[in-house]
Amino acid sequence: MDTIPQNILTHWTVLIVDDDPKSLDIASSLLKHYGATIHKATNGKDGLQVAIETLPDFIITDISMPIMDGWELIRELKADRTTLDIPIIALTAHAMRGHRTRAIASGCHNYLTKPLTPYTFIKDLLILLVDIPEFAVRLQES
Repeated sequence: MDTIPQNILTHWTVLIVDDDPKSLDIASSLLKHYGATIHKATNGKDGLQVAIETLPDFIITDISMPIMDGWELIRELKADRTTLDIPIIALTAHAMRGHRTRAIASGCHNYLTKPLTPYTFIKDLLILLVDIPEFAVRLQES
């Protein structure tokens, strides 16, 4: 983690949608540490509203949540022209066989599993974001 510049995510806005307070706190604290502006929601319904209002650079969403789960949130985001192109990283503790494939088929850029490990979360996330050409350029400029 020491080799990652602390300002690498400055000027980035991230929405984290997760009903697990511990995961939400870890992800938001780490992303803030690296300069990101964070928006949070604890269910898919609220996450959808925040995404429409803030148009974040990318979204990290849990899959298993109350009110509206991550699968429905992803469907709603991909069905709305204003949020269609926002990259989504699925996040779940239920790393069942086929979930990664389903997440990508649903419109996610990629997939991370819980529990979030503070020492590797940012590195793992950056590896996924570098696969998005416009993000690769932004990360190299940081």
